[in-house]
Amino acid sequence: MTVTTSSEPSIVRMQKLNKHFGSLHVLNDIDLEITPGEVVVIIGASGSGKSTLIRCINGLEEFQSGTLTVDGNTLKPDGKSSKALQTIRTEVGMVFQQFNLFPHLSVIDNITLAPMKVRGWSRSDAVATAKRLLDRVGIADQADKYPSQLSGGQQQRVALARALAMEPRLMLFDEPTSALDPEMIGEVLDAMRELAKEGMTMVIVTHEMGFAREVADRIIFIHKGEIAEQGTPEEFFSAPKNDHTRSFLARVLKH
Repeated sequence: MTVTTSSEPSIVRMQKLNKHFGSLHVLNDIDLEITPGEVVVIIGASGSGKSTLIRCINGLEEFQSGTLTVDGNTLKPDGKSSKALQTIRTEVGMVFQQFNLFPHLSVIDNITLAPMKVRGWSRSDAVATAKRLLDRVGIADQADKYPSQLSGGQQQRVALARALAMEPRLMLFDEPTSALDPEMIGEVLDAMRELAKEGMTMVIVTHEMGFAREVADRIIFIHKGEIAEQGTPEEFFSAPKNDHTRSFLARVLKH
């Protein structure tokens, strides 16, 4: 089943995509289309393949068969598409569970590094963009600090600003709040809510069900490497059709 919410050309198109780790079949014949401006939330149990799915989108994981096109660039199985991969990694931003900031660089230097090195921006242009983005994610006063001087929530918002500094066409989030203390989760989700309101195309792996219900245009449930169900938040939470979906929601929503 493939569902899209727009007549626009897809920014992501997966067809019969398969991913193996040795003998383990992690993704099984995945068909998925995502349109520009769409917010897609992917949920599922640990080990279901959801993080692997989004890591395939920007080439962090190779796949063994099927087709994958991202913003008009086609990735081939087993990593045989270096030019397309380079373009995709320039146009697709990603925020990970861990913040992956350079500890020896200040906040402003963490954000300006890629635009200067990859896009060839001047230092002044990169700094101006970095300051604007830090203000956008609510930490404009942290520009000259180092990652070790920040809270987890602040570090993750720096990571978000760093990804946005490359002016990506698509943002991927791999459980961006899972490494945070509970009191810090809200500030990161607030920054992501603002992105969604601004029309950023987003694919988000998360366990935050309330957030998923609020921001998603479409929710996808992955079970054992397959798309078991997908639909609008209202359809998904109010009337799930798949037994595995119902069982999953019964477990996660009771906590």
